[in-house]
Amino acid sequence: MNIDTIVNEQFHGKTFRELSDAPLSALRGIGEQQATALADTLGVKTIGDLANLEVIRYAIAIKALSGCEGLSNKEKAEETLLDDAVEMTFPASDPISVDAGITRIEVAPDMVDAGHDHQHAQSIEEKSKIRECPVDEKR
Repeated sequence: MNIDTIVNEQFHGKTFRELSDAPLSALRGIGEQQATALADTLGVKTIGDLANLEVIRYAIAIKALSGCEGLSNKEKAEETLLDDAVEMTFPASDPISVDAGITRIEVAPDMVDAGHDHQHAQSIEEKSKIRECPVDEKR
């Protein structure tokens, strides 16, 4: 990072040690009024003083650790509900439905005992016999 982007122009090119001892008004975005207010309320006069405040260190630690934290219970529940809703709306995560062009299965297909009736072979044979009987009777 170019340090000159966060300090006022008269502090460009200064070393970090010099900037640490510089007044708060050296920071871009802090004017004389804000610097005076911080000095009066917190006793902070330099950039180094501000960096050494315990509350600042706590705030930095909390912010840094918040990025490592997992989802809260509420966020987990919301994510689960959203995932379920999307899956019910778009069953496209099932590769068969994607390949077959199926967008939604409204009724589950009849299930057969594949061990005894592979690909409905028995029911096909029965239907074939029914069709053959009337033809045989006419002969």
